[in-house]
Amino acid sequence: MELEELGIREECGVFGCIASGVWPTELDVPHVITLGLVGLQHRGQESAGIVTSDGESSQAFKVHKGMGLINHVFNADSLKKLYVSNLGIGHTRYSTSGISELQNCQPFVVETLHGKIAVAHNGELTNAVRLRRKLMRHGVGLSTSSDSELITQLLAFTPPLENDDTADWVARIKNLMNETPTSYSLLIMHKDIIYAVRDPYGNRPLCIGRLIPVGDMNGKGKDNSETEGWVVSSESCSFLSIGAEYYREVLPGEIVKISRYDVQTLDVVPRPEGDPSAFCIFEYVYFARPDSIFEGQMVYSVRRRCGQQLAIEAPVEADLVSTVPESATPAALGYAQKCGLPYVEVLCKNRYVGRTFIQPNMRLRQLGVAKKFGVLSDNFKGKRVVIIDDSIVRGNTISPIIKLLRESGAKEVHIRVASPPIRFPCYMGINIPTKEELIANRPEFHDLANYIGADSVVYLSVEGLVSSVQESIRARQENENSLKTQKSHVGKIGHCTACLTGEYPVELECPVQPGLEHLQGWGIHGFSGQPVPVPHHPYSKEFPCKI
Repeated sequence: MELEELGIREECGVFGCIASGVWPTELDVPHVITLGLVGLQHRGQESAGIVTSDGESSQAFKVHKGMGLINHVFNADSLKKLYVSNLGIGHTRYSTSGISELQNCQPFVVETLHGKIAVAHNGELTNAVRLRRKLMRHGVGLSTSSDSELITQLLAFTPPLENDDTADWVARIKNLMNETPTSYSLLIMHKDIIYAVRDPYGNRPLCIGRLIPVGDMNGKGKDNSETEGWVVSSESCSFLSIGAEYYREVLPGEIVKISRYDVQTLDVVPRPEGDPSAFCIFEYVYFARPDSIFEGQMVYSVRRRCGQQLAIEAPVEADLVSTVPESATPAALGYAQKCGLPYVEVLCKNRYVGRTFIQPNMRLRQLGVAKKFGVLSDNFKGKRVVIIDDSIVRGNTISPIIKLLRESGAKEVHIRVASPPIRFPCYMGINIPTKEELIANRPEFHDLANYIGADSVVYLSVEGLVSSVQESIRARQENENSLKTQKSHVGKIGHCTACLTGEYPVELECPVQPGLEHLQGWGIHGFSGQPVPVPHHPYSKEFPCKI
């Protein structure tokens, strides 16, 4: 809940669609992409854009972008601009790199030697400063502060062995991947093809779905249904609403070609030997929708396992388990089940009051959370309550909730947090406060229960979170291996826990270079989403510049 209140958010979501069979298609590609982006709205609310094409000419791109939510940017009139189209890609954005304005809206379109390409990017480049300098030294002008434009310009570079009359997109994409190790999931549209690309560490999610006839969605024979088209998305949660079934995940380092005919792997770029994959573990904790599937498992199930593990690590004598609506509900249900306690609602949320609620005077400001939540006091008066939260970042959001519950009759209030404490900034696409602002790095953390007014506070351990995430993955891999006559080596399972442990999957460049302090494309952000002042940045001395 506090993650939501404090604006710790994913950077963005990408979505693409291509019709199968004969073109021009009867499939409403712009509408499919719009609905797909609505399903990804939780990943970005600042801006959105769609680029479509008939696939016959790389010059005939149709573009519409705007600031705000999907249903504000795209209406009947704006969608008319995107017809007639057989394929397209879309993007919904929350800026962690680049300021929030229309010029930074994606997808980006750029002219290349072989025609226009459109690019949509989810993630944040860990070496954006060096790449920006490199491009500028080669005479490439940059019109935005977004590191996603760097990707677009790198893709426009012609590889040394490419013929003038034939584009070698695999070589171009591999050149990009050699220039920057992480973090990106990309959709690249050129002529009649969509390329889906995931960085070698697999830090950001990307998956493929198959559009089938609506009448076959719930049928037993849907595996044999006609394929009406292919979709590719940051999360699978957007598939059901557009009549698509989950097909598979794009693997770390994989370059996938999606055409009207099929889905084809062109290449897989490996990580340095010995490096495990590094999928962001906070996708499971908070960012993703609970009905999304990552690594063969549903996010909801992982969150429930986190709650069960938390009950093992931090049991407490209590009468009931509850949560602050509603992102931690699966974990609360898991905790209650493991402890043998009832799950009971203690708060109801006013869904029409958001973070931007205007507080014109001191009286309304002092009411605090009372304007956001109703209290179901009959459910807990005189009882010992365990509140499960997804994270406590600074401590100033959960504290008034505890006070509200006590004033409404709770005998005891115990806090259990279904993730470890956040101690470090993220440099790979998540907006996290500076190190000094995080409660886990402040003196108050040593007596956190007293600081926030709870009877006790316990976080899930890093080991507990990792085991909850990896339990199902390991079981599936072992089962698949046992079915093979010749056992193959199971690759290292890895997840990025950098914001929890400070162990980043790749070496980081220094946050900002002398003379470039004015640029906002270097991806290091404070709590407001603006660059952290360099003299106070916790990593300005720890990571040497490599430019």
